Amino acid sequence: GVTGVQTCALPIYMKEYFASIDAKDDIDSTYEALYKAAGTKKIVACFAGGEIGVDIADELSEKMKVRTNGTKVANRRDKKVQQELIRKHGLRSIRQAGGNKLVDVEDFLRTEAYPLVLKPNEAAGSEGVKLCNSIDEAKEHFDVLMSSQMKVGGSCPSVLCQEFLRGKEYVVDHVSRDGVHKTTMMWVYDKRPFNGSAFVYFGTLPIDSDSPESKILIPYVRGVLDALGISNGASHAEVMMTQDGPCLVEMNCRAHGGDGNWVPLARALTGGYTQVDATVDSYLDKQKFSTIPDVYPSPLKAAGQEVFLVSRGRGKVRSTPGFDVIKELPSFIYLESGVSPGGFVDFTVDLFTSLGSVLLMHRDPEVLEADIKKIREMEENNEIIEYEPQVAFLK
Repeated sequence: GVTGVQTCALPIYMKEYFASIDAKDDIDSTYEALYKAAGTKKIVACFAGGEIGVDIADELSEKMKVRTNGTKVANRRDKKVQQELIRKHGLRSIRQAGGNKLVDVEDFLRTEAYPLVLKPNEAAGSEGVKLCNSIDEAKEHFDVLMSSQMKVGGSCPSVLCQEFLRGKEYVVDHVSRDGVHKTTMMWVYDKRPFNGSAFVYFGTLPIDSDSPESKILIPYVRGVLDALGISNGASHAEVMMTQDGPCLVEMNCRAHGGDGNWVPLARALTGGYTQVDATVDSYLDKQKFSTIPDVYPSPLKAAGQEVFLVSRGRGKVRSTPGFDVIKELPSFIYLESGVSPGGFVDFTVDLFTSLGSVLLMHRDPEVLEADIKKIREMEENNEIIEYEPQVAFLK
């Protein structure tokens, strides 16, 4: 493992690393350090398991002459670049302007209809994304972002100002090999205005591959993959279904995130495989990759979804009684949270301020719905976290 190319869901397969090295100041030095650490062992693949490792994995794999997406498309993680590339290929794209100085975007802010979305051009987890309703609000948030440190990737390099897309936001997960794209799962976000933020995640729900929206979104996303030069490995597209068709929000050039906690649910939904399995096969086993369906099965083999736990409170955590209740629900399969006694919880405004995520799955959809209802009632009554005195709540 190279620091910055750490795996996300892959520890399911890799219980330990043979070696771990830090990325160097230049790709040649990293390349040399990698082969020195490998010794006599042959390196057969190089790919990123998380967002921060995408760029270095593309550079390394290209230099190593193993399967790669390469660097021919520069800055493909940059959301502004993504929109410009797909526009050149005739695909619906977002009206936008971007830069690291206010003067770069000021004309756009003055002429585009509000509300507008402002966000870092490279980030994850909806961090820094804000719906701005006036030019003054937009200018203020621009300055905030340009002085911010991102939770993924360091300081904000520039800001993207975009038209506000109205519609449902979908996630389409693919795995590719030599330009052959296979759809491993499709989801829709349950996003709602909450705690003063316009975009708070409440859940991620699977979508049947035979649905009308799937038949529109999957070909569009495959066109985006081609436009961005993503020929190998995993990808995670976020797409808005607008009144005039699908429009890319952003393409994440790596596997579906969340530390792989969604893998058991995805495996149940497909009846046996996930994006993680398919990614390994795309790099290491051409024959096994060929057996993966072009599109995941319909109907889905289970009922389930990921539920994001939202916080209406802010304060120091005394205990987490709600977690024990959730773990006893009939559809419960997994809970991930960074919240623990002694820590601090804030109001949920993005994925990073979520209390955690819960994977639920059951053969009976009514049982699933009852469990989701129970969780939402616990959130509303602030029963998940027990706080120390002097806690603040939002109604």
